[in-house]
Order: sequence, then structure tokens, then C-alpha cells
Amino acid sequence: MCGRFSLTLDADEVRQALRLGEMPPDWQPRYNVAPSQPVAVVMDAETRDVRWMRWGLIPSWAKDETIGSRLINARAETLVEKPSFRSAFARRRCLILADGFYEWLRPATGKGRSQPYYFRLKSRKPFALAGLWETWRSAPEAQPLTTCTIITCAANAMVAPVHERMPVMLAGEPAWDWLTIDHQAVLRAMLAPFPPEKMEALPVERFVNDPAFDSPDCLKPADI
Repeated sequence: MCGRFSLTLDADEVRQALRLGEMPPDWQPRYNVAPSQPVAVVMDAETRDVRWMRWGLIPSWAKDETIGSRLINARAETLVEKPSFRSAFARRRCLILADGFYEWLRPATGKGRSQPYYFRLKSRKPFALAGLWETWRSAPEAQPLTTCTIITCAANAMVAPVHERMPVMLAGEPAWDWLTIDHQAVLRAMLAPFPPEKMEALPVERFVNDPAFDSPDCLKPADI
């Protein structure tokens, strides 16, 4: 799964690197983005404007918003089978902006604390995570709440020693195909592990375990 990620660059750096449009005025670098928090999302490949969405998908038919905490990820292999994701996969795809993500290595003995690892591109450039979005209302007259989920796939050779799953990473201009292509077979083919030779892994201190802790210290290398 993908339960934490980062977007540590300032707005201009991200905009220029990804050739984005309008950026949110309240942009702040983030070192520990956690579920239920706002994430930076692009929905339109033409304008490439960035907006905030809440992380944790709430389908339009949901009775209440608590389902969002269980739908922070969507497995690439079952998107067309799951009612929670089928419609969004067909019509509401998005790019969730990031420059790294975390996974936890469990102790081989099953006892003790898990060790967090931080994964990023060797280039240190930002990238996109393949996502889906939905709009939900608690009542017909209520303000809409827009939420999203991150799609995961089998881990590549870089991530697999730590965790069996990883987020679907999309880098460069081909990332925009995720928003514009309509052929589901082509879209499913995009949901593949990212090339491991373009990534690097860093064991970090356990500050990231606290979802309320958002500081550069989350990237402090761990002495293991």
C-alpha cells in the first residue's frame, strides 16, 4: 500500500518541473502527507491546474464519509471489478503530485518496530502518482467534498525488499496520457511498476510514523 508520501519542493519548482498551470496560493512543502489530509491533484491535461483534494476516496453513493479511510489506495489489478473504483477509473482519473513516498520494513522475526524507508527518483524531481477522484455530498444541499485515492501495483526490485506493493508512478510527459486516453487496455498497461534503476531508497528515522509530524526531519537518514 501507499500510506505516506512527500512533496517537499516549493510551488515554482513543481510547476516548472511538471509544466503545470495555476498552483494553489496556500502551497507549503510537505514531508509527511497522510490519509485524510489535502493532496495536490491535477484533473485536466489541458489547463494542468493544481487543486487540493482530500486523500481517501468517498464514492458518490457512500452513506457517510468514513469509508474514505479505507479507500486511500486502489489495487491496479482490480479497478474494473470494484464498485468503489470502476466508474472513477472510466471517467475520473487524476494525477497526484509527489516527490517521494514511504514504506515500512517489518522485522523478520515479527517482533519489534518497523523501519521506514523513503523512495524517490535519483534525479530528485517531482513526479505524479496515478489516482482516481470522486465528488460526494452528505446531503443534496450540502457542499461537495472532492476526494481521491492512489493506485498501487506490485513492487519493483527497488521497493520489493521493503514492501510488496508500491504506488503507480508516472513521470514526464507520458503521465498526461493517464488523463486523456480512453482505452482501458492502454490505461491498465500504464499501471506497471516504475523502472527501479531510476529510483533510490533511504532508511529514515521514525518521525514519519506520526501523521501529525510534518518536518524535514522526516527525511533524516537512519543509522541502521
